[in-house]
Amino acid sequence: MAALRQPGRHLGLPSVRLTPPIFLALLGVYLIWGSTYLAMRFTIEAMPPLLAAGIRYLCAGMLMLAWLRWRGHPLPTRRQWRNAGVVGVLLLLGGNGMVGLAMERGVSSGVSAVVVGVTPLFALGFGYLWGQAAHGREWLGILLGLAGLVMLNFGKELSASPTAAGFLVGAAVSWAFGSIWGRHHDLPKGFMASAAQMLAGGVALLAVALLRGESLAAVPTAKALWSLAYLVFVGAILGFSAYVYLLDNVRPALATSYAYVNPGVAVLLGVWLGGESVDTVELAALAVILGGVVMVYLPAGRHAGRTG
Repeated sequence: MAALRQPGRHLGLPSVRLTPPIFLALLGVYLIWGSTYLAMRFTIEAMPPLLAAGIRYLCAGMLMLAWLRWRGHPLPTRRQWRNAGVVGVLLLLGGNGMVGLAMERGVSSGVSAVVVGVTPLFALGFGYLWGQAAHGREWLGILLGLAGLVMLNFGKELSASPTAAGFLVGAAVSWAFGSIWGRHHDLPKGFMASAAQMLAGGVALLAVALLRGESLAAVPTAKALWSLAYLVFVGAILGFSAYVYLLDNVRPALATSYAYVNPGVAVLLGVWLGGESVDTVELAALAVILGGVVMVYLPAGRHAGRTG
């Protein structure tokens, strides 16, 4: 795995070709994170949202840190711990935590993924703070993806309360800013960045859960526990590590393009395993969203060597 964000890197990465590692990382965040929305819903049915998320990321971070230390990887410096802590709080408490709070208020897994789909647009906006400019085709892909999100909101299953919608938009903003901020600060190398961020985010989630008075009223169901295990080993360790890799190796628009595929995966899994339904408008919107992903990727393959 390539070294993660180094200090002083204030410009966007050069566009890159779709190498096998990048393809696998993209496939991971597209499919894995699309499936985590339903797993979160199953978990939250039996556990409070922030408590469940805190357990998820703290366990994943501890397991990854132990494995890395066993392999001889050095611990992060004090400065790297601090920066990783900021990113972990923004991504996991601000991002994942607010999604959980929205689901606690009855939002379906599909609509959660849909609203969080605005993340790439926020990422492009925050990128301007560090002099990163999107290419015209990337903007076209973003607009196409947003058009698909608007179409999805006309579907019969995709509606949410104003409070829950606010949580979801806040999650997208926090995740986008944390992703861009982390690219320009000194963070641990390789998978150690994932471990440090998950540890920090897990501790922050548990602290806020304690302040909210969250606790287990009863022993969680088997479905909730299996879902939590899936979130720890697949969603957190594999998915989050793939995302951290992408942040260091591709442009922000492509790294966050998972938000356009996740709604389709989340909706389809909700229909298959969660008893949700989907209509023709939603299916058409999913096709538009996937078209947006293609448009976002095309500049990376056609403008190799450019920065912005």
